[in-house]
Amino acid sequence: MTKSILVLKLGSASITTPKGEIDEAIIADITRQVSELSKAYHLILVSSGAVAAGKKYIKNYKGKMSERKAAAAIGNPLLLGMYSRYFEPYQISIAQSLCERQHFSSRRQFLQLKETYEELWKNGVIPIANENDVVSNLELKFSDNDELATLLGVGFGASLILLGTSVPGVLDKEGQVIPKIDSINNDVFSLANKNTSEVGLGGMTSKLTFAHLASSMGIQVVIFGVRTPDGILKAVAGETGTACTPKEGSISSRNKWLASGSLVTGRLMADAGAVEAIRKRKSLLAVGVQSIIAAFADGEIFELIDEAGNIVAVARAKVSSQALIKDSKQHNLEIANASDIVIL
Repeated sequence: MTKSILVLKLGSASITTPKGEIDEAIIADITRQVSELSKAYHLILVSSGAVAAGKKYIKNYKGKMSERKAAAAIGNPLLLGMYSRYFEPYQISIAQSLCERQHFSSRRQFLQLKETYEELWKNGVIPIANENDVVSNLELKFSDNDELATLLGVGFGASLILLGTSVPGVLDKEGQVIPKIDSINNDVFSLANKNTSEVGLGGMTSKLTFAHLASSMGIQVVIFGVRTPDGILKAVAGETGTACTPKEGSISSRNKWLASGSLVTGRLMADAGAVEAIRKRKSLLAVGVQSIIAAFADGEIFELIDEAGNIVAVARAKVSSQALIKDSKQHNLEIANASDIVIL
């Protein structure tokens, strides 16, 4: 493909009115800007708002899981119909892509999803992705659409992920937008407002969490305000919002998928020596394992944390946690090969 891939995520609060209904004026403005970007990018639009669009049809809506699923079932076609109507003057067609977490756990299934998107782009169609709320299993749900946007962006090798929100960017303690963040650390996370909107699931903490993952995979991320005049176009140009600096380095597409798309089932704590060795691209051996926090099977994905509880890497297990316990005295037992470890 000759065009770079751009993922644009729109949060519920950024495209709804104060009453929680879809703001058609904002949708019209979004489609105008996206039509401009479609000339230079293959676009994925990750749009929240299905529940907001459908909840007024549920009597005495209280936000229970069953009510959210019903509202999403009603709202998805309404939301897509609205996007279709406003894209029509620009002669742009759209496609619906309802995703579930399990679609990213199988490499083969994920590649099929990628091939489908490539076929859509080949035909000038913009896919609009959202979680399949109607059938998604509670335990396997995306945390929010920030995660879905990141999985698509990292897995597809996007050059840019735009996380649209209802605020103009990451704000400092004085309420001013921070134009650039080189490293997303605890000091940055402390700036995040822990509140979520009435209509949304995420918040700034979520955006920073997934911006950290994407930027560690070498992708530029911009957190920006959707209601900023020409906000989408300005975010692409680096003229608004908060830009998160991507790390340099080459990571294979397989390992990007491993780091972002696989279902993590286990967790290990490693000592300082093992963490240092992994950062030097060495394999993880049994001698460096401090404790098994969550069990895993041979071939499953586990998170590796340091003694302070920080996530250091994700890896594909060569042996199960049960085998590790059984053979713990075999200090040279390889738990994960260096080629199957992705440092975060």
